[in-house]
Amino acid sequence: MSLPLPHLIIYLLLLTVATGEILRPRFYSETCPEAESIVRNEMKKAMIREARSVASVMRLQFHDCFVNGCDGSVLLDDTPNMLGEKLSLSNIDSLRSFEVVDDIKEALEKACPATVSCADIVIMASRDAVALTGGPDWEVKLGRKDSLTASQKDSDDIMPSPRANATFLVDLFERFDLSVKDMVALSGSHSIGKGRCFSIMFRLYNQSGSGKPDPALEPVYRKKLNKLCPLGGDENVTGDLDATPRVFDNQYFKDLVSGRGFLNSDQTLYTSRETRGYVKWFSEDQGEFFRAFEEGMVKLGDLQSGRPGEVRVNCRVVNTRHNDVLLRDS
Repeated sequence: MSLPLPHLIIYLLLLTVATGEILRPRFYSETCPEAESIVRNEMKKAMIREARSVASVMRLQFHDCFVNGCDGSVLLDDTPNMLGEKLSLSNIDSLRSFEVVDDIKEALEKACPATVSCADIVIMASRDAVALTGGPDWEVKLGRKDSLTASQKDSDDIMPSPRANATFLVDLFERFDLSVKDMVALSGSHSIGKGRCFSIMFRLYNQSGSGKPDPALEPVYRKKLNKLCPLGGDENVTGDLDATPRVFDNQYFKDLVSGRGFLNSDQTLYTSRETRGYVKWFSEDQGEFFRAFEEGMVKLGDLQSGRPGEVRVNCRVVNTRHNDVLLRDS
C-alpha cells in the first residue's frame, strides 16, 4: 500500500528520529565552546534593535522542523533549480528576521569556522527567544546537519493555515508523535509577537462563508480588530497575538478563555472540547505551561529526515553554491 506524499514525509521523519544525527547537549563543548553564549548575545542585540524579531526567530523552529525535520531548509533562498520554503503558502510575507540568523552565523563563523550548523542555530535561537522574553530556559540537544535542498511543495503539503481548527491541528501534530498537550503548549509560542490582518480578515467579516464575524470573538476585542483591520485596508498591518506581546507568559491562554484569540487557529483551541481543558489549565498555571512548552520544543527539535547534510557557511545557500558565487565575484 502506498502512502500519500504528506503522510510519507511524516512517516520518514518519525522513522529517522532514532537513525539520523545523534543529538546531545553541549555538542560543541570542544569544537566551539562559546557557541551558545554567542547565539544568546546576538539574540540580545536583535531584541534591542527590534523587540519583535526574537518572536519571529522563534517561529522558524516550527516552520523548519515540520518540513523534513530540523535541517535549516527554511533558511535557504530560492535558486534557478530549486523553489525553497520561504515563498510557500504559510511562509510568504509571514516568516521574517532571517537577517538575525545571518548575524548569528557570521559571529559563529568568526569564532569557529564551518563548525556550527544553521539548523542548530535555529534551535538555540528559538530557545533564547523564549528565555530572553521572560519564559523558561532549557538545555538544547545539538549536532544537526544542514540540508542540501528545500521544497516549497513539501512546506505547502504540511504546514497548517491560520484558518485551521483544533481537530486538524491535533491530527497534524499526532502524525509527528506530538500529543494534544504538546500541540496546545507549543501554540503558546504565540505568547510573543504579532500577526497580520491578512490572517484574520475571514474571521472578522466572513467566518465559514457566513458573511458574519466569528461568534467566538469577544465583542469589544472584535471592534478593536475591526478598527485595526478594516475591509479594504492594508492586510499587512500587524496586531498583537496576545495582550503582552513582548513577554513570554500564559497571557495567551487567558486571552483564549476570554475570547480574545487573534488567529482562528488559536481561538479554536478553547472552543474545541478536545483542547479546551489544556487551555484552561495553562491559563491558570504558568509553571505547567512552561514545563509543557519546554517538553514540546525538545520533542519538536528531535525531528530529523535522515537525509545527507553539511554545515553551511552561509545559511541562505548550500556550500557548493556559496563557493560558486565567491568564485564568480572574485
